[in-house]
Amino acid sequence: MATDTLRVAVAGCHRMLLRDLAHHNFASAFDAVTDTDIVAVFDHGAQTRREFAECWRPVWGAIPTFDDYGQMLDEVEPDLLCIATRQTLHADQIEAAVAAGVRGILCDKPLATSLTEMDRIVAACAAVPLAFALDRRWYAAYCQLRQQLAAGLVGEMASLTAYGLPNAINHGCHWYDAVLGLMGDPEPQWVSGLLNDVAAEPSDSRARMDPSARLQIGMDNGAVVFVTAGGPKGIGFDIAGSAGRVAIYADATVAWHWNEGSDAAQPIPLSSAAEPWPSGPAMVADLVNAVRTGGRTACDIEQARRATEIGFALHNSSAAEGARVSLPAADRALRIESFPWGNEPA
Repeated sequence: MATDTLRVAVAGCHRMLLRDLAHHNFASAFDAVTDTDIVAVFDHGAQTRREFAECWRPVWGAIPTFDDYGQMLDEVEPDLLCIATRQTLHADQIEAAVAAGVRGILCDKPLATSLTEMDRIVAACAAVPLAFALDRRWYAAYCQLRQQLAAGLVGEMASLTAYGLPNAINHGCHWYDAVLGLMGDPEPQWVSGLLNDVAAEPSDSRARMDPSARLQIGMDNGAVVFVTAGGPKGIGFDIAGSAGRVAIYADATVAWHWNEGSDAAQPIPLSSAAEPWPSGPAMVADLVNAVRTGGRTACDIEQARRATEIGFALHNSSAAEGARVSLPAADRALRIESFPWGNEPA
C-alpha cells in the first residue's frame, strides 16, 4: 500500500461479492481507482463478510471483517467510508463516521427514511465531503448535456418534463437530481403532486410503501418541472427554453435539439460508455479529489438534500390532495420505510 493511498472502510457489502465493475458494487469502483485501498468491512452477515474477504483477497490481501460498526471505526480509523447499508442506518452511521474522523464518505441512495434523519446527515457532512451515489452526476453524456444547456443551448430554460418515475423516494431521487442538474441546479421552492392509487396492488407490493406519482416542482428562477410515471420505460426528458427545445431519450443515450430558425431537430452527439459502470470509479475519484483539495463532489450534501426533500414533500402534498408544499417542508417527521435491502440485522 502506497503511503499516500487513502484507506477505505466498507459498511454493507452484500452487493460487492464479485470483482466485476457493476452498479452498487462499490468495491469494484474503489479497485478501479489506484489511490484507494479497502482495509476493513462491516456487515451483519457472517457468511457475507467471509465471501467479501475471499473475493477481494487477491486485490487487498487479508481484509479485517467486523460485525460491529463502531468497533471497525475505532480500530481501523479509515480515511474514507463507503456506506452501502439500508437507509434506516445512514444517519447513525454517518454521524459516527464523522465523529471518528473519517475524511470523506461515499453513500448509496436513498439517503434517509425521514427529513429529520436527513437534517442530521446534512449537519454531519457540513465539513466532510460526501459522494452521494446518484450516478447521473458523473455520466459523461449527462455532463455534456448539462454543459451545453448551461452554455445556452435552449436559451433561458422555462420548463422541463421528466418521464418514467418509478417511485417517489427510493429511486425517485435519481429523477429529481437529474432534473436539477440539467436545469443548472436551481433551488426548489415548492412541490405539488399526487401519488398513484395503489389500492389494487398486492398487499406485499413495494408500490404500497413508496408509490410512483405525478408532480410539479417550482424553482427559485421561476421555472417549473413536471415529473410523471408515464412515457417510455426508463428515464427521459423534454426541455423547453426561450430559444429552443431538447429531447433526451433512453437515459441520455439519444438526444435531439431544435432551435428557432431550424427546419428540423438535429441529433446531439453524446459520449457512450465503454465500461459497464463508468460512474462508479468516477464518483470514487471525485471523492478522493475532494478530500485532497478540500473541495466538494459533484453530488455532495446539498445535491443530496434537494433530491431527498422533494420526495418527502411529494408525500406531504399528496396527503393534502395535491396542495403546494413549500420547501423546506414543515413535516420533518414523516417516515417512508426503506425497501428490503439484504443486510439488515438479524
